[in-house]
Amino acid sequence: MLPGQPSRTLLVPAVARAAHQLLDAPLILNDPLAIGLVFEASREAIFGAIDDHLATTAVLYRSLFTLRSRFVEDRLATAAMRGVRQYVMLGAGLETFPWRQPEFAYDMKLFFCDHPSTLAWAQHRFGECALVAPPNLTFVALDLEERRFARQLLESGFAQEAPTFVSMLGVMQYLTTQTIDSLFQFFASLPASSEAVFSFNVTDDELSGLELAEIRAGAAHGGAVGEPWLTRVPSAEMVARVRRFGFREVFHLSPDEAQRQYFAGRRDGLRAPSREQLIAVTA
Repeated sequence: MLPGQPSRTLLVPAVARAAHQLLDAPLILNDPLAIGLVFEASREAIFGAIDDHLATTAVLYRSLFTLRSRFVEDRLATAAMRGVRQYVMLGAGLETFPWRQPEFAYDMKLFFCDHPSTLAWAQHRFGECALVAPPNLTFVALDLEERRFARQLLESGFAQEAPTFVSMLGVMQYLTTQTIDSLFQFFASLPASSEAVFSFNVTDDELSGLELAEIRAGAAHGGAVGEPWLTRVPSAEMVARVRRFGFREVFHLSPDEAQRQYFAGRRDGLRAPSREQLIAVTA
């Protein structure tokens, strides 16, 4: 990231989620608050660039970003049923979950975490949209590469002894190997029944066609705006790597399984992505 500036890439998921609400049916992710969160995500902007939003590339982006959030929220709902009462969002960006939280989350502590400059910008934007922070929400400014996130969470009211759910979406490609391992160690240190869900980008050899071209373009764009990609890992290697931290369960949502669970029977072009995949780990 450029010093003192918010992430240049955080708008893409917000715009994709908003376009999904307006252009796709049935919804994979019900996120009406995404519409208008930024100008690019407004009805005016989306319908004013409708050809762009109906292009195959844009449809793939909507598939990816809606799947990521839907999978997290499905897993969070299940975790709540087994007593999880803290939810930590790492790299939260313009996530709207705190303002549309379902009833099961009302007694959860929600920690909305991002890089200081990105978080400050996001908070300002939420305020401009009249999204007042709910009483169970705490904003936490942290830089993951400093590897002080556990301490910073504790200083913000995080209860180390309480079962916790963590999400980290669209973040891993920007992190060093050392920071990723420290995050896995943190996830593994959480109390029994805790869970973490994260996404990661696979290497070129698992991709072809449009998805291969798009992941290369995404990496190039990240470097051009001061957010270089540092980590891409083959899916089998990532599963093996995370298993070494001793989690009770490691679940890899493969593209085939994602297609079966979330995209079967669709006629609008949305399909399970392969370039960025999801893993859930349970302590």
